[in-house]
Amino acid sequence: MKDYIVRAMDKGGNIRVFVASTTNLVEEARQTHNTAPTATAALGRTLTAASLMGNTLKNDSDTISLQIMGSALIKNVLAVSNNKGEVKGYISNPNANPPLKRKGKLDVGAAIGEGKLIVIRDLGLREPYIGQSDLVSGEIAEDLTNYFVYSEQQPSAVALGVLVDVDLSVRAAGGYIIQILPNADEEIISKLEQRLSNVEPVSTLIDKKYSPEDILEYICDGIEMKITETKDLKLVCDCSTDRIEKVLISMGERELTDIIEEDGEAEVVCHFCNHKYKFNKEELIKILEQAKI
Repeated sequence: MKDYIVRAMDKGGNIRVFVASTTNLVEEARQTHNTAPTATAALGRTLTAASLMGNTLKNDSDTISLQIMGSALIKNVLAVSNNKGEVKGYISNPNANPPLKRKGKLDVGAAIGEGKLIVIRDLGLREPYIGQSDLVSGEIAEDLTNYFVYSEQQPSAVALGVLVDVDLSVRAAGGYIIQILPNADEEIISKLEQRLSNVEPVSTLIDKKYSPEDILEYICDGIEMKITETKDLKLVCDCSTDRIEKVLISMGERELTDIIEEDGEAEVVCHFCNHKYKFNKEELIKILEQAKI
C-alpha cells in the first residue's frame, strides 16, 4: 500500500480528522539512518506526526517542524513537513534500543526520557510561530495530545504507531489526529471518546491492510464523515549544493580560511538524508570570496 493521507470532517462540522499510512517512508528513513528498532519507532512516529500536521498548512512555501528534545538515549528527533506531502527527518542516536516493555513493546519513552516537544510553524512571516510543551511520556502521541491542548488550546486525540518486523524492517506505520472544533456537539464528542477507548492500535490496523479510509471509518464508527482531501506522502530531502554553500558562508571568513589552510578541502553531510557534499580547495576559495561580501 502506498503512503498517503486523508483529511475528513463530519457532516455537522464538529470534528476534523487526519489519517495517514506511512509504512514506506518510515522504512526508507530506517534504511537512510540505519536505525535500531526503538530508534526506528521514535523517528517513524515523529515523521508520521509531522506529515499529519503538514496537511494543516495553507501555502506551498509553509513548513512545520516537530522536534522532540529528550534527556535519555535520544536527545533529539526532528521532522520537517510541508503541505505537499513531503517530509524529512533526523534522529540524534540511531542506535538507541533500550530493553523491551512488557508484552514485547518497544520502549520509546525510556529511550527519550524527559524533555520538551517543540513545534515551529514557518508561514513566511517575519518570525515563525514557536510553541512548546513538556513531554508527558516520551511516547510522542501522548506528548502531542498534551501539546495541542495546552499550547494551542486545541482538544485533540493523537495515535501514532510503528511496527518493526523480525528482520528490523518497518512492517507497518501510520497515525491519525482527531481535533474537536469550536462549539462541537457534546453527543458527538461523547460518542467519539467512547469509540476511541476501544479501538486497536493504528499500526495493528495498517498491518491488517486497513487503508486510511478504512481507519477513518473504523475510528469514527457511527459518525457520518466526508473526506475533503487525499494526498500522497513521501520522504523528500531538499538539500542541495547551493544550500550547503550558504551554510559554509555562514561559518564566516576566519573559519573558512582555517579549513582552506589546514585541510584544503571540506566534506559536509546532510543530517536528513546523509548525502555527502565535497568541496575542493578551489571551490572553498570561491565560497570564501562570497563570505567576504
